[in-house]
Amino acid sequence: MLAFYKKVLLALAGLLLLSALAAYWCMQRTFLQLSLLPAQQSALPWSAEAGDDRYWGGDSSVKINDASFSIDADIKVSSKVEHPFASVSLVFGDAKGKPVLANLASFQTISFSAKCAPANVLTFSLVTVDEKITTASDPLSYRSPSAFFACDEDWTPVVLDLTRLETPQWWLERFHLKLSMKEYQLKQVPKLLFASSPQSPTDLEARVQLNEITLMGRDWRYLYLLGVLLLLAWGGFGFWFFRAHSRALIADLQSRLQKDRPLVAYQQLSVEPQRDKDTDAILRFMATEYANAELSLELMVSRIGVSRTKINDILKAELGFTFTGYLNKLRLTEAARLLAEQEEANIAQIAYSVGYNNVSYFNKLFKEEYGCTPKTFKSLCNK
Repeated sequence: MLAFYKKVLLALAGLLLLSALAAYWCMQRTFLQLSLLPAQQSALPWSAEAGDDRYWGGDSSVKINDASFSIDADIKVSSKVEHPFASVSLVFGDAKGKPVLANLASFQTISFSAKCAPANVLTFSLVTVDEKITTASDPLSYRSPSAFFACDEDWTPVVLDLTRLETPQWWLERFHLKLSMKEYQLKQVPKLLFASSPQSPTDLEARVQLNEITLMGRDWRYLYLLGVLLLLAWGGFGFWFFRAHSRALIADLQSRLQKDRPLVAYQQLSVEPQRDKDTDAILRFMATEYANAELSLELMVSRIGVSRTKINDILKAELGFTFTGYLNKLRLTEAARLLAEQEEANIAQIAYSVGYNNVSYFNKLFKEEYGCTPKTFKSLCNK
């Protein structure tokens, strides 16, 4: 059994290692974090694009100073039109710079640090495709749910929930939608937009800086996958363990039975004839009388005429047992043989047949000897 348990330990260590690696891999993909800065190192390529209100006849302006390691722009919001507008967009593209629609469905929040001089209130917009409304030729047909954030001359951390942005009322009214129809999808996003708001200062140069722009989210599919993998792996290990343990236990019991056969009554004793009269008398007497429930050391002394001390000394020297130890060894070995060979006999019958009047005591001694109960031993032998 020692070899089996060593094998189990190695298998368990390997399974624990594989489980840890699988858990690490799945956790890395469950809790997502994608940095958009520096731009050259971002896993989601993008390019900066300035926008203004000239479409409506305004003259607001945007000058992008840096769009590699941060977003640094000078903006001037004009008051000449009713709804002035100036923005910096992060336009998603492929490796060749061609615009693409990014799938941000796995992300729930965006975080960044903002710094404005003078103090400002800006708009963050998530430009999305509305499959029923959007047409590529009309920029205003893209749904742009938004949120406002404040910034001043000190760096201010900002965290926005991408799933709870507000679709502008003018957009809903433009396309004759109910004001309650504010649901949107994140599967097709052409760009992220940082823009002025109705509360931005007008007619003066203002500097806006954004840093550490990071998308964060959770993809629970990988946790579900981890659960399935662990269930299959550990379930398979458990199934293998119980089957292998049964086989190893059966092999161990068979080996022990084979080893103990010279001790039982139905086998020829391995004692040289006339080598030692007392030794021969002791071993033969116990081999024929072990099933007697009344057998005791005192009875043996009176029957063969050898002293208690000499009986124990001889048994210790010949077999390494005391009288009681050797008697139990004989009885339990014979009980194991009967359990293995007599399918119809019950545990109590076998216990009585080898000299035990107390079945519970027999069960206790048998488990100490063979590592399992007589019932389990019998079922293993039947297999």
